[in-house]
Amino acid sequence: MGFDELALSDGVLDALWDMHFDECTPVQEKTIPVILEGKDVISCAQTGTGKTAAYILPLLTNLEYDDHDPEKLNAIIMAPTRELAQQIDQQMEGFGYYVPFSAVPVYGGNDSGAWGTQTTGLTKGADIVIATPGRLLSLMNIYDLDFSGVKYFILDEADRMLDMGFYDDIMTIYKRLPKDCQKIMFSATMPVDIRKMAKAIMNNPVEVQIAVSRPPETIRQMAVELYEGQKVKMVEKLLEGRELKKVILFAGKKQRVKDLTRSLRMKGLDARAMHSDLEQKEREEVMLDFRNGKVDILVATDIVARGIDVDDIPLVINFDVPRDAEDYVHRIGRTARAENSGEAVTLVSVEDRRFFQKIERFLKKKIERLPLPAELGEAPEPIKDDVCATRSGKGCSGGSRRFWRNRGGHRRK
Repeated sequence: MGFDELALSDGVLDALWDMHFDECTPVQEKTIPVILEGKDVISCAQTGTGKTAAYILPLLTNLEYDDHDPEKLNAIIMAPTRELAQQIDQQMEGFGYYVPFSAVPVYGGNDSGAWGTQTTGLTKGADIVIATPGRLLSLMNIYDLDFSGVKYFILDEADRMLDMGFYDDIMTIYKRLPKDCQKIMFSATMPVDIRKMAKAIMNNPVEVQIAVSRPPETIRQMAVELYEGQKVKMVEKLLEGRELKKVILFAGKKQRVKDLTRSLRMKGLDARAMHSDLEQKEREEVMLDFRNGKVDILVATDIVARGIDVDDIPLVINFDVPRDAEDYVHRIGRTARAENSGEAVTLVSVEDRRFFQKIERFLKKKIERLPLPAELGEAPEPIKDDVCATRSGKGCSGGSRRFWRNRGGHRRK
């Protein structure tokens, strides 16, 4: 379906035309008409499906057509992280180029100038606020903010916000809003807590389910079965003989990210860490340097897996196996973007095998195995095939030989 077939405003359609956006994604096609009708919506859609536009476009249209107080705050968009709030703000600027509405991003950091801009926008009545829960709640505790004009309350990546412990903050904010405001919730997964929140704040919501898509064929997915103590050396082997440009190394915990970064830097590799302990200014500098090619390796927690747009990443390494198949899709989806190809390698320790088997069952395929280089010692016995598709040994081993030959590595005999 084309955007011009939807009841979007002329200003919004003009911006889409300038940005060369013609066809809706499935989540946009199913969600935009419902939001335009003013109904509460809960949409299950993963990152990369166009979900941000799915609520920004009808929001801007409704603000143009509906009656609202131009002197008051009219919409609140909640996001789990500063990075996602920034990305939403950037998209709002593009999609709203031809419409007369102002938006202010509200998130934490040590920039006193940003604090002043945020408080001015909130107290003087910006049309739209894009906020992280903690920061908005902090401002609410300091200033007597007027939310009486809010007509739209949007939660983006609601599951991630609940994972980060923001349930109480969100409910505190919600209780300050007019009860008849439209509630819109986007979540990559639909756990019990999300349904609990939806029941608590929504009025007969329309549920839009977009199935989690499997990774595109342009991503070459590989795995190495090994012991936990062999992982760091394995990362070094994967990076050996490769032109290091924009590699992401995902780890499950902040401390592991810090340790890995330190280890790689001691080996002379240009690695930088990205995790929630960094101050906002530091995180922005790291991402800017990585995006501009000034940093070769980004070692990160899952905070980078969602909401960060960097198109030319050739390799993603999962140091730890994600606990959820959807998190795996989000992680490796950082590569092979914008019609590029890419590679994703997951290090599977004995302890993590059951989680990796869940991923393979979700993908309905056996992921290609790379052999452990001989100098790293003996590998554990391989995972036995289960309900996954049967492994093609010939194809897998041939691919493995090419992988190591192209990187100057070694293959076990």
